[in-house]
Amino acid sequence: MRKLLLIILDGVPYRNWRRLFGNLEGWVAAGEARVWRMRSVLPSTSGSCYASIHTGTPPQVHGIWGNGLRRRLELPDVFSEISKAGGKTGAVTHSFWSEFFNRYPFDMVRDIEYDEPEGPITHGRFHTMTGDSSYNQMTPSDVDLFATLTRLCLVKGIDYGILHTCTLDSLGHRFFHDCEEMDDACYRMDEMLATFLHQWRSAGYEVIVTADHGQDERGHHGGAGELQQEFAFYYFGDSEMPAADVVLDQLALAPSILTRMGVAVPPSMKAKPFFTA
Repeated sequence: MRKLLLIILDGVPYRNWRRLFGNLEGWVAAGEARVWRMRSVLPSTSGSCYASIHTGTPPQVHGIWGNGLRRRLELPDVFSEISKAGGKTGAVTHSFWSEFFNRYPFDMVRDIEYDEPEGPITHGRFHTMTGDSSYNQMTPSDVDLFATLTRLCLVKGIDYGILHTCTLDSLGHRFFHDCEEMDDACYRMDEMLATFLHQWRSAGYEVIVTADHGQDERGHHGGAGELQQEFAFYYFGDSEMPAADVVLDQLALAPSILTRMGVAVPPSMKAKPFFTA
């Protein structure tokens, strides 16, 4: 089984990826990574996108219409299928992911951190952003999240890991994306991420860095259009891929990850994988 990490930086439109993430763009220029556009499902709401990223099904099938809907999804997903195939999974994410793919409701004491050999999430490390507001977003430092994922890789030996951070999405809702504050926030995220990317590659992981959706000029998403739906998809690995001008389908991400890891794709995931085995 190959080893793969999925890094999701919540709420970054395509144009900000290509303009502000100098380390990622430097690796593309050096041939160490490749980049595509990816388009989210509709609605392009965070919870809806999270559910689609891991089940490979649209909101019209999985039924998560917005962030106010939380429940344990009963569809096959990336965690469940890798776990059933004997792999170890890890998640360093917002608590939404634990609720969708492990158990609902989220109990802070029980679920903030767990190690459960039977899976589907073998090693979970979560945060909640409880009490967030327009002036206090309650997000952890991203360098702490990156370090936590790295520890799961090195100490727990996970085969598949996902990291999800809401920092840039929260700042985008507050400041919108065409501003000095977002320029600085993206710069800092790119620098922190770069510190760990080569560690993950050296440990034998292929790495995807992407988003769940974009944001428009007013810091909004949920609807249609390039700014709300489209974001960059950076891939550090050697799979055959579509041409660089192809816009990747978010629904193809789950079956692509499973295919790349040598895990059978369940019938509920109908999009054609863009990775090869």
